[in-house]
Amino acid sequence: MEITFLGTSSGVPTRSRNVSSVALRLPQRAEVWLLDCGEGTQHQLQRSDIKSSQIRRIFVTHMHGDHTFGLMGLIASCGLAGSGQPIDIYGPEGLKEYLQTTAKYSYINFGSRLNIHTVKPGLVYEDNEFSVSCQLLKHRVPAHGYRIVEKNRPGMFNLDKAKALGIRPGPIYGQLKQGLVVTLDDGRKISGKDLCGKPEIGRKVVYCTDTVFCDAAVELAQDADVLIHEATFAHQDAEMAFEKMHSTSTMAAQVALLAGVKKLILTHFSPRYAFGNPIQLDDLKREARAIFPNTKLAYDFYSYEVPRRREAKEKVKVAN
Repeated sequence: MEITFLGTSSGVPTRSRNVSSVALRLPQRAEVWLLDCGEGTQHQLQRSDIKSSQIRRIFVTHMHGDHTFGLMGLIASCGLAGSGQPIDIYGPEGLKEYLQTTAKYSYINFGSRLNIHTVKPGLVYEDNEFSVSCQLLKHRVPAHGYRIVEKNRPGMFNLDKAKALGIRPGPIYGQLKQGLVVTLDDGRKISGKDLCGKPEIGRKVVYCTDTVFCDAAVELAQDADVLIHEATFAHQDAEMAFEKMHSTSTMAAQVALLAGVKKLILTHFSPRYAFGNPIQLDDLKREARAIFPNTKLAYDFYSYEVPRRREAKEKVKVAN
């Protein structure tokens, strides 16, 4: 499971930062899930090593343009590329009408390759490997944060122990690997849990933007391996943050601390903190780390591999 930031600016793009989009790569199923899709996201994908043909799901937080204006271009490009893979898009009320109206006047035929789902707080999607839920955050328009949870996997199957018990290889091994209780031909009942190591704990990734500090973000982020949280403003601009319903660096850090997350990655930075401004992004990092030390500032094409156990891998993506 690898996170790649395709856009880390708020509101408008800059020379070095595009507007919001985050890609979550799931290599075990050759899929990519997007979190938001700001204008220019398809160009950012071309500059990365992410294959747009693998995009299977897109989760939209809210309807502001810096989070949605890239959808139609990306959808159209995927269609012209002939990948044919269906894409499920999840988002707030109005998203379906927006996409349908834009498609109507740009003469795009989605056919059956696009499924649009209106989300409400609670479970959004689930399969045998993952679940996705959302909570309503606190912004000027309805905005949702998303929690992606990888389900626990059974521990490693002890083949030697199974053979020592006289269990012959076959379909029964598959049942035991799942931790099920099986009855052998001689009447013995064997629990697969006794033949498997400790379960592999699934990873949790949480995405919160756009929002001012709120209890819903803390609830959503509980015990997350990674919390991606907006930090539009520096702490000294808190009054502006409350006025515009965005977070400061310290608000994001407080969410991470209260939720007990393992790593905080900040994104969605105001362009005002560019070179020449008395406040720089490094100042936002210092503010956040004073509250939550394990904080990282995202930048476009920064990738982070979510660890299963101890160590994480960070990769620098160099634009072509």
